[in-house]
Amino acid sequence: MAIKRDVVEAGSGNVFEDLGFADAGERRLKVQLAMRVNELIEDRGITQVKAAKLFFIPQPHVSELANYKLSRFSSERLMHFITLLDRDVEIVIRPKAADHPQGMVSVSVAP
Repeated sequence: MAIKRDVVEAGSGNVFEDLGFADAGERRLKVQLAMRVNELIEDRGITQVKAAKLFFIPQPHVSELANYKLSRFSSERLMHFITLLDRDVEIVIRPKAADHPQGMVSVSVAP
C-alpha cells in the first residue's frame, strides 16, 4: 500500500492573502485591531452590555466583534473603540523594510 503524502506550503503570514482576498491587508488590519479591542474589554472585565454603551452600539454588534464578524466595522471605527478604552492610537509611517512585502500594514501594541 502506497503512503499518501500531503504537500504543505508555507504561508505568507497573511491568511487572507493566502486565500486570495483582494483586500487582504485591510482584513488583516481589522483582525489585529479587533483582537486588541477584545483584549482590552477582557482585561477590564467589561461585559458586552457595558461595552455596547461605551461604544454607542447595540450589544449584538459587540457580540459580532467578540466573534470576529467584522463586516460592519472599519479600521477607523475599531481604532475609535480603542481610544474609548483609554488607549492612544499612533500611526507611524516609515520606509519599507527590505524583508516586508509591498503594502504591509501591521499593528504593534505598547505595554
